[in-house]
Amino acid sequence: MSWLWLGLAGLLEVGWALAMKLSEGFTRPLPTLLMLAGMVASFGLLALAMRDLPLGTSYAIWTGIGAVGTLAVGALYLGESLSLQRVIAGLLIVTGMVLMKTA
Repeated sequence: MSWLWLGLAGLLEVGWALAMKLSEGFTRPLPTLLMLAGMVASFGLLALAMRDLPLGTSYAIWTGIGAVGTLAVGALYLGESLSLQRVIAGLLIVTGMVLMKTA
């Protein structure tokens, strides 16, 4: 169950990061509220996952999901550039997450 909590926490991190971008510097109330709710939920699920999973593994995978997820959301939905270097960086992050999981 801890891995499920961790995965959901990572996805919520992507969600709150997107909401932060859409809040336009906290000037739009709905995205700002969604961001805050997403942060609380993400941290809460991360804390649940850390009951059973090691700190380093949990945190690395949580931030990795957030980093790669926001890279994908930025490229797919916000039209941000997706250069070869950014793709390679994302793949390196995923590789690190897999190594953390299997270590």
